[in-house]
Amino acid sequence: MRLAVLGGGGFRVPLVYGALLRDTAKPRVEEVVLYDVSPERLEAVGHVLAQLAAGHDDPPLVRVTTDLDTALRDADFVFSAIRVGGLAGRTADERVALDLGLLGQETTGPGGVAYGLRTIPVAVRVAERVAALAPGAWVINFTNPAGMVTEAMRRVLGERVVGICDSPIGLVRRAASALGLDPARVSPDYVGLNHLGWLRGLSHQGRDVLPGLLADDTALRQVEEARIFGPDWVRTLGALPNEYLYYYYFTREAVAATSGRTRGESLLEQQERFYAAVRERPGQALAEWTRARRERDESYMAEARDVTDAGERDAADLEAGGYEGIALALMAAIARGEPATMILNVRNGVAVPGLPEDAVVEIPCAVDGSGVRPLATRPLPGRFLGLVQQVKAVEQTAIEAALTGSSRLAVEAFALHPLVDSVGTARRLLDGYRARVPQLAEVLPGR
Repeated sequence: MRLAVLGGGGFRVPLVYGALLRDTAKPRVEEVVLYDVSPERLEAVGHVLAQLAAGHDDPPLVRVTTDLDTALRDADFVFSAIRVGGLAGRTADERVALDLGLLGQETTGPGGVAYGLRTIPVAVRVAERVAALAPGAWVINFTNPAGMVTEAMRRVLGERVVGICDSPIGLVRRAASALGLDPARVSPDYVGLNHLGWLRGLSHQGRDVLPGLLADDTALRQVEEARIFGPDWVRTLGALPNEYLYYYYFTREAVAATSGRTRGESLLEQQERFYAAVRERPGQALAEWTRARRERDESYMAEARDVTDAGERDAADLEAGGYEGIALALMAAIARGEPATMILNVRNGVAVPGLPEDAVVEIPCAVDGSGVRPLATRPLPGRFLGLVQQVKAVEQTAIEAALTGSSRLAVEAFALHPLVDSVGTARRLLDGYRARVPQLAEVLPGR
């Protein structure tokens, strides 16, 4: 099989290749084509992959290209992890909002809307090229904001694009482990949108064990999300929230904690050091990447852990892996017909009552050689459903704004977001993002 990786010069691509090296079942990925707009980043990642493959028998062949069509032609799977505007765009997403006293975060709040506005036209063009050059391929989308981007790409590719995220499976893994259970032997009742969902139940041998976890202070302390939100709040909710809901439930604290240097600014500095180090010492590429990866992982959502005294990330959690494992499991289920149940971003249909049928939601799905089928969920209570409906309305408005070039709809998307406090602020957000991010100014050139 041939896998095309879009954003192939990205920092996390070695995680995907490392997972492929560990995969020995047949059929397996025999060729990986890395596509990126930056030849320098492709070269650096190529050095890391070559050093990862050293000592492996028959590792997947790696090719690199800066031509999208070359990467996509005859691909069996396409992994999309592009970042339109690069990390400089991310820093603008965060900083423009913070300068207006709002949450500055990559995918949540106004930063996520801005990221989606400039990314969606590019993602849709990618989908069109996939349809033309690899019509039988499956696209696995990790490009953020993943739910919004997947929903836009579905207009071209339909069921053959699936969004993935490692936050839900990480939450399920931590909850099961806190109870001494094998995460592979539990069934999660998880429902929501990408970066906005709740684990409402955890079935083991036909019994919901989540209430027991919520009642156990010692066990809860082993779950990072419970430490971030606090035991009283998760008990009030009767559920374990996705970590990104911290930005909704503790907005004031989150804004205060990120008023200094943002995560985007920190990552920009870290990655510039990494790529520069590899240019200078290509023989040390893998060692440099390993060091930078550890630094990156340990700083993930550090502001939330600092404010809530949640402590450092669990070492076992850092070693457990993330989206690369989900991507490989999804490919294996489809290509080899190995049945699996996974939490994915897919078309709602009637799975989540109260949301449009065409909305992309994040829920458990059954996956096998015939494709991906969303599983029905219990209705969301009002305290969850209202927030999900509001944010989905924002996402769908942003998609229309991006595809039509409508500044009016872009302002509407910002203004409708629950983390934006006025229409006037929404207008200032759009002006600020257009001034700071050339790619967004191209999508929305006029007032």
